[in-house]
Amino acid sequence: MAEGVFTQKADQLGLAEYILIDSAGTHDYHIGAMPDRRARQTMADAGYDISGLRARQVCSDDFEKFDHILAMDENNLAHLKRMAGINQHKVQLCLNFSSRFVGQAVPDPYYGEQDGFELVRAMVDAAADGLLIVVGDDLKA
Repeated sequence: MAEGVFTQKADQLGLAEYILIDSAGTHDYHIGAMPDRRARQTMADAGYDISGLRARQVCSDDFEKFDHILAMDENNLAHLKRMAGINQHKVQLCLNFSSRFVGQAVPDPYYGEQDGFELVRAMVDAAADGLLIVVGDDLKA
């Protein structure tokens, strides 16, 4: 969901050609699978198309390739920081870029109801706005 939001917003801001956006899980669950049906529906209802996305697992190259590695919760944050080695400074909570949800974890909506997916979409939407301001400023510098 986050990749879909970030990608579309970056495109709308004219940043898509300058940045690489990707998503990956810390575990090997669902590798190659498309997003959950409820996630696709929630995103489509908000004007985002994530039907072409497929799950992959974080790899060591990601810590060299990307300037920002965003974790959805504290457990994933700790896991990513262990993997990052000297690039730990690139890893932070996704919602720290949101003025509304700073310091909070993005809940996993998988075992819940549809409203959980809607909350996650709103959270990553807010984080995308904040991160894209940072990235835009970095590109201007």
